[in-house]
Amino acid sequence: MLLVWQYGKGFVKDYRELYPDTKPPYTTVATIIKKLENKGYVRSKMYGNTYEYTPKIKESDYKKTFFSGAVNNFFGSSYKEMVTFFATEEKLSEKDLEEILQMIKNKK
Repeated sequence: MLLVWQYGKGFVKDYRELYPDTKPPYTTVATIIKKLENKGYVRSKMYGNTYEYTPKIKESDYKKTFFSGAVNNFFGSSYKEMVTFFATEEKLSEKDLEEILQMIKNKK
């Protein structure tokens, strides 16, 4: 989905070109795009015998949905539990936590 948001409207061949040097086969990218369409993340428009795809959901909307689901599923709907988990697993440093607190204070 990141490539679709990056490129915007495009064809499978366009998205395939965005991959690094070891590009996946065309059919692999086509399958991924089709799955994204089936999930409602992209829409398609037929031109001759090929499809042009466009993002159907904004990246920011997807992030909200994804993270809300992750917090609900893994942390019992508690953002506090999520932050505690990352802090205890040493994925967040004390400096990171201080910066997060400062960001929260600046929003109020």
